[in-house]
Amino acid sequence: MSSTEQANDERHYILLTVAIVIGLVGVYLRFAGEAPYYSWIANVILVIGVAIALKAVFAILK
Repeated sequence: MSSTEQANDERHYILLTVAIVIGLVGVYLRFAGEAPYYSWIANVILVIGVAIALKAVFAILK
């Protein structure tokens, strides 16, 4: 498989979509409530989404 075919593999873009949805959930939770735990949980979810997105982007660039 050539590098162009590997970069265009649909698994990468599915992973990016999942990461974006997780990130949006984190952003929504940040503004959803006023409890101190909501902010902490939202930050953790957002960091997980960013880590997954970076993994997908670096897999595409590889």
